[in-house]
Amino acid sequence: MRALVAGLVLVVAACSTPESGGTAPSKAPAPTGLKIEEVAGGFQHAWDIGFLPDGSMLVTERPGRVKLVRNGQVTPVDIDLTDVQVRGEGGLMGLVIHPDNQRFTICYNTVRDVRLVTFRLEGAKATKTKDLVTGMPSNPSGRHSGCRPTLAPDGTMFVATGDIAQARNPQDRTSLGGKVLRIDPETGEGAKDNPFANSANANERRIYTYGHRNVQGVVFRPGTDQIFSAEHGPDVDDEVNLLRKGANYGWDPSKGGTQSRYDEDVPMTDLQRFPDAVAAVWSSGTRTEAICQAAFWNGKLAITALKGTKLLLFTLDDAGKVQNVSIPDELNDRYGRLRAARTAQDGSLYITTSNGTDDKLLRLTGGV
Repeated sequence: MRALVAGLVLVVAACSTPESGGTAPSKAPAPTGLKIEEVAGGFQHAWDIGFLPDGSMLVTERPGRVKLVRNGQVTPVDIDLTDVQVRGEGGLMGLVIHPDNQRFTICYNTVRDVRLVTFRLEGAKATKTKDLVTGMPSNPSGRHSGCRPTLAPDGTMFVATGDIAQARNPQDRTSLGGKVLRIDPETGEGAKDNPFANSANANERRIYTYGHRNVQGVVFRPGTDQIFSAEHGPDVDDEVNLLRKGANYGWDPSKGGTQSRYDEDVPMTDLQRFPDAVAAVWSSGTRTEAICQAAFWNGKLAITALKGTKLLLFTLDDAGKVQNVSIPDELNDRYGRLRAARTAQDGSLYITTSNGTDDKLLRLTGGV
């Protein structure tokens, strides 16, 4: 049934209705004056980007490599990642550089778990300093691994995780799967003012929001306290969510714990089972975009799409409601699958392709 529905083709405006109903945002004209520079190529499933103060960048590759990009030249980082398990959607994933510009934290699958590990960078060599968080659940197939860390303006670290396609994880607050975590970037413990900070369970103390399926990125709207996430739906209903501290986002393939089977026919936001769950501010509806990382660029919320092979630009009102969506022609099925999206200090937007061979690091300017 869902496969039939997913086969229907609708324009972006028609498939942008939030799950709570209401008026669909309009399809906006694409931005003009967009310039795309191919900064570097030759990557394999380039997963995330981190900026260094000298203008160079670190790029992670899912097969378990970190590359240093400086002036268009790509140098492999000397780093021990022999414990990375690369399978399916799993492997080396997200990256975030610490404020000291010397350390970075990456997220990856091992044979036992998904974990956050911090390294210190010296030149093109990285040395491990800390297992920041271990024990995040991992599917042997790599399915729904998440996992992307991002530093918040208040200095905490937000971590987007996947539910690893296990039915009970999203609603189980003792599991780190299917969550957005908020942790201390030095200790890996839950931030002291988290919603469940008084819990006896260390995992629950790390949780900021729960009831997610496979969160691909978290971003903070400049000048506000608004936090947005991008999340994969099953074969429909990819979601953009406005995160609220301690909130449930309503994904429950266990149907209230009544079954162990991973039932993907449940709603992405099950408002009947969870009346207080937070509905998405945007849903792809019957399309499968497989939206990925989110970044704010030129005042808009920019989100990459894997299956959709495009960049989506969301115009938001002051409350965070989506007003319209535009798709730049220059990135609409021109480069294939788009994954990473990070805004540089100079205001340009960097994105990566994720096609598996000769993937690109792209720099976007203009587009206003």
